[in-house]
Amino acid sequence: MKLLVGLGNPGAKYAGNRHNIGFMAVDRIAADHGFGPWRAAFKGEVAEGRLGAEKVLLLKPGTFMNLSGQSVQAVMTFYKLALSDVTVLHDELDLAPGKCRIKQGGGHAGHNGLRSISGMLGEGYARVRLGIGHPGHKDAVAHYVLHDFAKADQDWLDDLLRGVSEGAVHLAAGDGQKFMNAVALRTAPPRSSDRAAAAAAPQEKPDAKPAPKPAVADEDTRSPMQKLLDRFR
Repeated sequence: MKLLVGLGNPGAKYAGNRHNIGFMAVDRIAADHGFGPWRAAFKGEVAEGRLGAEKVLLLKPGTFMNLSGQSVQAVMTFYKLALSDVTVLHDELDLAPGKCRIKQGGGHAGHNGLRSISGMLGEGYARVRLGIGHPGHKDAVAHYVLHDFAKADQDWLDDLLRGVSEGAVHLAAGDGQKFMNAVALRTAPPRSSDRAAAAAAPQEKPDAKPAPKPAVADEDTRSPMQKLLDRFR
């Protein structure tokens, strides 16, 4: 079994917060891939289903962000999972809005949810870092992450969540490259280079046909006398 953990804070008050993009991601996966209903368990909410050949459990910790490790630990203990079976989806201040990166292991970079999980379980789990951008000053971070996405964010946010959902089968299978490709098809779709190049290139005109040469009268080789006689015939 694979465990995909979306990080966020429980309750309607926080549902639209930037800090809750991890919850939004696993909600989208559950809806798009026909997972069972969310149910209360393991100090959070879980939904069961399949992604490709993998049996998958989705988890939204209900312990609030700073204690996320408690919920993850409860699931891992019950199902006897290894850290290599766990992927955590979370908000990332150090990535531009709409960007996505996948990472295996590493530090928590000040993220309280990752800090809690790593402190209780170790750092060897995978992370899907979902960019929300940075407010510009560290003193503004708490206010920024605990406020809802702006209306102007909705287009890129929907593209990002759709891409994560469409790549989820590859994520569960451990194929990070295919997962990232699926996300990129939504967040940075390729342009038709052939059509763009054709539109930008100057249009070639068909080869001009050579101008017809002016007709030249046959040279008159008659003698003056013959010309005079011909006039009176």
